[in-house]
Amino acid sequence: MANAAEDLDLSQYDVSKEEKDKLAAEVIRYVLFKTHQNAGCPIKREELTQLVTKNYRHRSLPGLIINEATQKLSSIFGYELRELQRSRPSAIQGRNSSQQSVADSRSYVIMSQLSADVYRRYVEDVDTAHITGFTFAVVSIVHLAGGKISEENLWHHLKRMELAETDENHPVLGNIKQTLEAVVLQRYLHKNKVSGPEGNTTFYELAERALDGPVSEKIKEYISEIVNKEVTYVDDE
Repeated sequence: MANAAEDLDLSQYDVSKEEKDKLAAEVIRYVLFKTHQNAGCPIKREELTQLVTKNYRHRSLPGLIINEATQKLSSIFGYELRELQRSRPSAIQGRNSSQQSVADSRSYVIMSQLSADVYRRYVEDVDTAHITGFTFAVVSIVHLAGGKISEENLWHHLKRMELAETDENHPVLGNIKQTLEAVVLQRYLHKNKVSGPEGNTTFYELAERALDGPVSEKIKEYISEIVNKEVTYVDDE
């Protein structure tokens, strides 16, 4: 009965169960490959939609296939295919931003559903852990600045951590400026240039990935731990 109901449901999309499963597998392969290739940068929904619509024309089919891929990524691979709503730069920057106006669009990232301990023990790549640490440090600085900070002030704080804008050969992070740009590409930060009476000023602002629930909570926990350590240190003095 269940299979008959599924076949009936699929008939409205003009696809068979085998075709649906094949399309879902193609989406899963694409998501895993792009995540690895682009260092975790979000994948646009439009990219996944095009995988489905290149041979099929039903307008609702991409949604069905993406949902199927989401379920299989979770049950088979232990990943959540998390949808992000692309955020705009703040209204304060508004019309003065040199960045082209970007229409709101959906994108996806994959997040492990394993517990933190299990992930660290069996999955985490120690070779990229330093990048994660840098990302958390930068996003935390912007968070503490109220969600938005000038490029000059951001580099001021990073220099206190011995991370200079001109450093192209850091022993761990390599080119610091390129590493910061990667944080922007991964949609943790917006980068916008604003025109003013004294010339152009570049600002960094929290983007959708930094504002997403789980990441935002981790950042708050990270900041809270640092503050508590500082308080404890002062008390001990």
